[in-house]
Amino acid sequence: MSSPTHFGRRRFGGLLAALSMAGTAGIPALAAAQQKTMPTPLPLIKPARLRQGDLVAIIAPAGFTDDEAIAKAVQNIESLGLRATLGANIHAVHGNYAGTVQQRLADLHAAFRDPQVKAVWAIRGGSGCISLLALIDYALIRSNPKILIGYSDITALHLAIASQTGLVTFHGPVASSTFSDYTVTQLQNVLMTPQPRYTITMSAENQLRGETEPNFAIRTVHGGLATGRLIGGNLAMVSALAGTPYAADFREHILFLEDVNEAPYRIDRMLCQLDLSVGFRHAAALMLGIFEHCEADEGDTSLTLNATVDQHLLPLSVPAVAGYSFGHIRHQFTLPLQILATLDTGRQTLTLLEAAVT
Repeated sequence: MSSPTHFGRRRFGGLLAALSMAGTAGIPALAAAQQKTMPTPLPLIKPARLRQGDLVAIIAPAGFTDDEAIAKAVQNIESLGLRATLGANIHAVHGNYAGTVQQRLADLHAAFRDPQVKAVWAIRGGSGCISLLALIDYALIRSNPKILIGYSDITALHLAIASQTGLVTFHGPVASSTFSDYTVTQLQNVLMTPQPRYTITMSAENQLRGETEPNFAIRTVHGGLATGRLIGGNLAMVSALAGTPYAADFREHILFLEDVNEAPYRIDRMLCQLDLSVGFRHAAALMLGIFEHCEADEGDTSLTLNATVDQHLLPLSVPAVAGYSFGHIRHQFTLPLQILATLDTGRQTLTLLEAAVT
């Protein structure tokens, strides 16, 4: 066995070698060396499909909620022919959070532990999910696979569960969202009536808004076809997890990103962080959703949202699009993380090449 001193010298020598490489070959060489240490994905676990009458647990793992939102969430779930049960701590409030870390964690674990519950649906996003990640019982989730759905801050749960268990989870509306026909159709087709091949077309309502609102307009920065597994979610959360054990490894993946209420300079910063950590050039494609309320204030000297995004998309050689129908919006489609898909920029479609549920 090497002595502690000898081991330290070896590590120090390795660090010097890495720094030397960075100096002679540039930062990309160092980034490439870092990427080799990223973990190998776990075998995929698909949850069972939802069927009429199934029980769905409504939990609040992030921001706090209220009676009005809870009533709306229950109504939404029942409108799909499902039954709802509430997490024991769903009414809890702790600052901006839906209870303490322990309370929110208890409801997440209870939902996965209960054999009667077939899906776990976050009532809202907000903030706070990242505090749960190091404490989650991933073995429990792996042993009791079921549907988890939500977006925004729920991205932290999606990425952590993907990296630690291999379970397919779903970036889709939160339980208290205002459903539209388009949203319901996408939910049902992905979660309740799975097909071996399913093509998602963009929302006509969003495309109509795109005629007057630039952030809703579909833009193709680099055209083409790209096939890869889906990974991503809310940009703020995806970037926050970079460099952690729960980070999104989007090499050879279709990376999808969206956000809300972020100034262009913050969008730029978060995109830079992801590009530095893994490198967008290693993705199969970039698919950006609708970035709602992300333009600079009137009179601000900031770049526009599109100009900010294009600084990162234009240098790429892989397909890259923006304005697709997902994000903090009413008309959104459901994205199953880790499922193989093809992005067709010409047809403006995303085709799932396998069912996401069994």
